[in-house]
Order: sequence, then structure tokens, then C-alpha cells
Amino acid sequence: MGAIDLSDEPKNRITVDIYGQQYTIIGEENASHIRAVAAIVDEKMREINKRNPLLDTTKLAVLTAVNAVHDYMKLKEEMEQQTENQKDERKW
Repeated sequence: MGAIDLSDEPKNRITVDIYGQQYTIIGEENASHIRAVAAIVDEKMREINKRNPLLDTTKLAVLTAVNAVHDYMKLKEEMEQQTENQKDERKW
């Protein structure tokens, strides 16, 4: 059973290359954004592969995802801290 798309937003369908494999990405972002995301994923996979050349592709992909989510969470925490600091400054 396929996914149900309830969004009225137009979708872009872009084929990208990540770590030697072709993927068709469907999303609301413009093509250049989707290609930029794919390029970063490809770059990160290749960086991790250089440090861990014996990892199979599945483990490499999972490790790349874990690193990406880690980076996201750190940025989110930093933004939340900045927001709290701004709130504290307004109190004075």
C-alpha cells in the first residue's frame, strides 16, 4: 500500500545520486534544495567511509543518519538556549 499524500502542495520529483546509487526524491522543496541535501548526504557517507572502510552500505547509511540527527539535535539545543537567553534579557 502506498503512502497517502494529503498535502495540496505541488511536489517536485528529482533523481539524485547518493553514494553511487540513484534515488528519486519527491518533495515540496525546490530542485536545488533537494540536490543540495543529497550532495551533503553523499559527502557525509564518503567521509565516514574513509574513516571506516570496512562498513557495509547499510551500516554506513545508518551511521550517517545517526550523525545527521546528532548534528540536528545540537543545533536545535543551541537555538533553544539562544531563545531562552533572549527571553532572560528582555526581563531586564
